[in-house]
Amino acid sequence: MNIKLNNSEYKVMSCFLLLGALLLSACSTTQKANITQSDVNCAFLGNDCSLLTIGGKEQTGLRYVNGAVSWTQYNKVLIDPVTFWGGDSTKISSADQQMLVNYFSQQLQEQLSEKFEIVSQAGPGVMKLDVAITDAETATPVLRSISMIVPQAHMLANLKYLATGSMPFIGAAQSEAKVTDSVSGQILAMAVDKRIGGGSFTAGFQWQWGDAENAINHWAELLATKLSGWTSGTEVAQ
Repeated sequence: MNIKLNNSEYKVMSCFLLLGALLLSACSTTQKANITQSDVNCAFLGNDCSLLTIGGKEQTGLRYVNGAVSWTQYNKVLIDPVTFWGGDSTKISSADQQMLVNYFSQQLQEQLSEKFEIVSQAGPGVMKLDVAITDAETATPVLRSISMIVPQAHMLANLKYLATGSMPFIGAAQSEAKVTDSVSGQILAMAVDKRIGGGSFTAGFQWQWGDAENAINHWAELLATKLSGWTSGTEVAQ
């Protein structure tokens, strides 16, 4: 059966299809944000900061993997406490900084312990992991919820996503990580990434640091998965 639409009906239908595709693309709890070399805190990563290059779609924003490393020699991880490197101008309170780094440390311990033996001393076969939070932003819980519930507000939120690639009233977090040989100090890999709140309906009802926590969850899981794949030889480090 052929259905003919007039011009006005066609425009309305096209609008609905566009918004439908938009909603499907914005349904994650967290999404990758653009980041450039100028956004990197090289004080944490040191002189090797210049080795970072832009990552692919499913990778961190900036990254470096040492192609000369024999990854299969590693089967243990030494996790240093996560630190906060937001600078003197940060608006994040000391209490919130401590909460975020504690949460990140907990997630790294939880995810990596499923793949590796976690040790407290350097030694052969031990990777040393250093992670820092370099920036974070709170979401605006009440307004975020309104933008998800009230139809008119939700329509405006979707239009903002279409125009800017981000939803309104969201939170964000940025982190840096480096993996080194615990004995020699050789850089094995580095990563810098920023993530913002996604368009998931449930994300609209989180507390103010929910988006930052979702980003941390993503990073901890990604790190454990990548290191496990590289050290087991099931994935080529690149």
